[in-house]
Amino acid sequence: MQDKQQTLKKIYTFEGRGLHSGKSVLMRILPAGENHGIKIRRSDIEGSLPFSASVNYVTNTQRGTVLEHKGEIVSTVEHILSALWTLGVDNALIEVDGPEIPILDGSAAPYADAIWADGTQAQQEERSYLTVKEKIFYKEPQSGSEITIYPDDNFSAEVMIDFNSKVLGNQYAKFDNSVNYSTEIACCRTFVFLHDIEPLIKNNLIKGGDLNNAVVIAERGLTATESEKLQEIFGKREFESIESGYVNIKEPKFPNECARHKLLDLLGDLSLSGVRIKGRVIAHKPGHKINTEIAKIIKKMANETLNSKEIPQFDPNALPVIDINGIKKLLPHRPPFLMVDRIIQMNKEEVVGIKTVGINEGYFIGHFPDEPVMPGVLIIEAMAQVGGILVMNDLDEPERYSTYFAKIDNAKFKRKVVPGDVLVIKLTLTAPMRRSLVYMKGEVYVGNTLACEADLVAQVIKNK
Repeated sequence: MQDKQQTLKKIYTFEGRGLHSGKSVLMRILPAGENHGIKIRRSDIEGSLPFSASVNYVTNTQRGTVLEHKGEIVSTVEHILSALWTLGVDNALIEVDGPEIPILDGSAAPYADAIWADGTQAQQEERSYLTVKEKIFYKEPQSGSEITIYPDDNFSAEVMIDFNSKVLGNQYAKFDNSVNYSTEIACCRTFVFLHDIEPLIKNNLIKGGDLNNAVVIAERGLTATESEKLQEIFGKREFESIESGYVNIKEPKFPNECARHKLLDLLGDLSLSGVRIKGRVIAHKPGHKINTEIAKIIKKMANETLNSKEIPQFDPNALPVIDINGIKKLLPHRPPFLMVDRIIQMNKEEVVGIKTVGINEGYFIGHFPDEPVMPGVLIIEAMAQVGGILVMNDLDEPERYSTYFAKIDNAKFKRKVVPGDVLVIKLTLTAPMRRSLVYMKGEVYVGNTLACEADLVAQVIKNK
C-alpha cells in the first residue's frame, strides 16, 4: 500500500503552559519538504538544529513522553504527534521555545481541529508502510501491560484500560478508518486520580495543571481538608461535596473518554517509530513506557525491511543481463582470475554481478586448506571487476580501455566467504566520472548478509 506523502498547508501557532514545567511556551508547526519526517527544534536555544521525533530519543515516560537530543529536552510530545500522525501529516517541523509542548486543554483537539479544517497538502514522494506479517507481542511483567499487533490490510488500534476503579470501571476504545479522529478521539482530555495529585506535586510535576486541562477523578468523597487542599492547588473555587466520581466536570465527553485519551496517547507514541503501519494494534493497559517499547520494535522491523529492499536478490532462473561471453568482451581478465560469472542488474549508476565460489578455486589449496576461506583481497578484486563492467559498458570501444585500482578506502570484512557461497556483488557510482577517475561504493552479499564493503576509486586508461 502506497500513496503520496502529506504536509501542512500553512503555519500554525499555539501558546500555553507546559503541563509539568508550568512554563509559558510558544509553539509553531510548519510545513516541511518530502522525506523530512516530523522534526522538532528548540527555538529558544541558539544554534539548535531540528531532530527527528524518534523513539531513539525517548529518555523518560513517567507522566508523558520526553525526548532529548544533544542535551535539548522537549517533553509531553504525545498529543501533537498524535494529531499529526493520525491526520496523515508525514512532514512537518515543530518549533517550541521551551522544554515542553503546551498542554492547552489537555487534549489534541486544538491541533486536530486546525489541521482538519484546512486539510493537508499532497506531495510527490510516495508514502511507505510497514506491513506486519507475523504477530508482534510485548508485555511488561510488573505492570501487566501488554500490546499485540496482528497482521491486517489496514491500520487500527484498540485500547482496554483497567485501573481497578469503581468510577472508571473497565473501558474500551477503538480507532480505525471509520472513526473521525478529530471529533471522537482528539477531543478526549488527559485525566488524573485525586490521590495521585499530591505525589505529583511533590515530584515537581503538573505545575501547569489546572481544572481546565485535566479530568480529575475521585474514588471516594472529598473531606473538608481535601477540598481545601484542592482550592489551594487550583485557586479559589468551591468544590461540591461528592461521594465519588469526577471532581471538576459533571460528566465525561464520552462514557469511555479516559480510554479514548489513552488511545490518543498510544497513537502519538506509535508515531515515534517513524513509519506508518498496516496492522491491528491491541493494547491492554497501555502507557507511555510500553507504547514506546513497541514503537522501538516497529522501528527496528521497518529498518530491517528497508535494508532488505536494498539488498539485491539473485534468481538463478532469470536470464542474465550480461552472460559470461559478454563479460569476456568487456573485461581483459580470464580464468582463473575472472571473478564474475554473470551480470543480473545494470543501469547507468549501478550494477549487480554474481560470483559462484567453488571448492576447485586454486587459492583454496593453500589459503587455510583445513578450513578454506576466500581471500579478502580477491573479494575486493571481484568488486572491482563488476565495477569495471559498469564503466566499460558505457564506453564506445571498451576493448581499447582497461580499469585499474587507484584507491581502496573503508574496506570491511563482515563474514567469511567459503566454498559453496554465491556472492551477490553490488557496485554503485558515488560521483560522475571525471578525468578518467571513477568513484564507487561496493557491497558483497551472501544471501541477505553483508560479507564485505569498500569504497573504490578506479582509473580508466587507454590500452597501448
